[in-house]
Amino acid sequence: MNLSEETEKNISQLQLFEQNLQNLISQRQNFQMQELEIDHALEALQSTKDAPFKIVGGIMIATTKEELQKELNSKKELLSMRIRSIELQEQNLKQKAESLQQIIVKDLQKEEGKK
Repeated sequence: MNLSEETEKNISQLQLFEQNLQNLISQRQNFQMQELEIDHALEALQSTKDAPFKIVGGIMIATTKEELQKELNSKKELLSMRIRSIELQEQNLKQKAESLQQIIVKDLQKEEGKK
């Protein structure tokens, strides 16, 4: 089947959208895993009675519970913002891909009807 140049361009664009969407999904999952790890660290921090330590550049440094909680909550907040941003990008990209997919289907139906 010979496709018009515009249809081929749209199909390539749709493939690019799908690749970008997969990258965004991968990033979001990575950030969600980091957020989960922080949640677990915060839970462990709540139940410990010992002085906590944090790892900085390969060495362990003693810190206070409050300071570490503040740092972890700050990291969690940043991750949550990144996740929300990625989710918005995903939605936008999905909408663009769906619209383009509808255009491609219509173009293919037109081209098929010409034969």
